[in-house]
Amino acid sequence: MARRLTFMGAINEALKTAMKEDDKIILFGEDIAGGRDTKHLANKQSAWGGVMGVTKGLLEEFGTERVIDTPISELGYLGAAVGAAATGLHPVPEIMFNDFLGFCLDALLTQGSKMRYMFGGKASIPMTMRTMHGAGASAAGQHSGSYYGLLGAIPGIKVVVPSTPYNAKGLLLSALKEPNIVVFSEDKTLYSLKGDVPEEAYTIEIGKAQIVTEGTDLTIVSIGKMLYVAQAVQEELAKFGISVEVIDLLTVAPWDQETVIESVKKTGRLIVIDEANPHNNTATDIASVVGKTAFDYLDAPIQTVCAPNTPVPFATNLEQLYLPSKERVLAEADSVIFDLKRG
Repeated sequence: MARRLTFMGAINEALKTAMKEDDKIILFGEDIAGGRDTKHLANKQSAWGGVMGVTKGLLEEFGTERVIDTPISELGYLGAAVGAAATGLHPVPEIMFNDFLGFCLDALLTQGSKMRYMFGGKASIPMTMRTMHGAGASAAGQHSGSYYGLLGAIPGIKVVVPSTPYNAKGLLLSALKEPNIVVFSEDKTLYSLKGDVPEEAYTIEIGKAQIVTEGTDLTIVSIGKMLYVAQAVQEELAKFGISVEVIDLLTVAPWDQETVIESVKKTGRLIVIDEANPHNNTATDIASVVGKTAFDYLDAPIQTVCAPNTPVPFATNLEQLYLPSKERVLAEADSVIFDLKRG
């Protein structure tokens, strides 16, 4: 049975479901079990559940041995998480904002992602790192970047970017069954978004994109909340008889080449919407692969719509200009659909 849950609630429910099934799953993070309230061990109701409250209530259910407050040291507790995973536990460290990745990159880049390879397949690192990305919350440049593509460039790490409460729960339950590292990147501006989510446990395949709307004239690939920009563009172009196929990528690494390429072979045109900065991001990788493997099917140049090559502005008006928008995507659509021009 499905009921309406927020994006945040769906993530919380996935964690709770998995922790009930598997006592090896433990949570690490700053403020997830009390934060500044020094009485939280005696009064568990005071648990913060992280900076956004996503894990609220899990301390009460699973206790301080499985929901663990950490010092303000991302390198320290992510390193501890990699070590715990190597011993057979399944840690879920929470890095508040993905902008803080610089503090803990060594644990991911130099250690965790390479262990299975360097030990000839004899080691596994079952770890799911939760983090937040995304502009639009007036959180300024140090708390608003979108760096999922940066992590997706590291061999040995899978990177998931959910877009709805439904796929947030299903993808997280899949990540919590993975034998190696998965980065689960949540757009903080989606936390209050509501959608239908089944009560029962279910999984969504990591590495498989979803065709949200089928079409024949143009393929739009979206990442995370850019799905809603793509859908707005699809609805606008439908008024002019232009059929848009919208693909929600869901997994940034490894991204679903088969689904994207087959769609481009059908439509002949591709726009990729990626909130990340424009250089060396997922959008450019998709454009490169499609340009190489489906060149003969293209009727127009591939276009990417990304954030500019700047930090995220704090001012609300500038932040809105920073984000890829319906208007920017429509302008690119007009440039590639030269034989199906809007009036």
